[in-house]
Amino acid sequence: MTKRLRLADLPASIRSRLPHDKPPSVAKVARSRIPGLPPAESPLVARLLLVIRADGLPEPSRHAGSALGELVFAPPRRWRFDLAWPERMLAVEVDGGVWSGGRHTRGAGFIADCEKLNTATLLGWRVLRFPGPHVKDGTAAKMLRQALAPAC
Repeated sequence: MTKRLRLADLPASIRSRLPHDKPPSVAKVARSRIPGLPPAESPLVARLLLVIRADGLPEPSRHAGSALGELVFAPPRRWRFDLAWPERMLAVEVDGGVWSGGRHTRGAGFIADCEKLNTATLLGWRVLRFPGPHVKDGTAAKMLRQALAPAC
């Protein structure tokens, strides 16, 4: 069973910049259509999207053809990235359930992820993978700031 994520778990510096009097849970944000905040597949992706917005980082592209707004790549395959910046050929995959035997850590899921991410690399994409703890502890945001920094 996964732990429920709450916006209250975010640092105060980020919460203070959010447009809510009483912020909803991250899971509720993930299911809702708050203006300017794209829908998200999971509470972890929703949490990372909130941090991206609060830090003033460039917004990831959202794909209208996907129900969740994920960017589809490598047609005719239906592979999608959780978040992507196509102009920079940068993508993010958020992997939940790493300690509970989730899809990304079981044999078939791991093998499928290898095929997807290796294909993305061959197509020129840089793919950052973040497990839940990295989203929660700020490691993902720190690495994204580095990856999205303007080129010198």
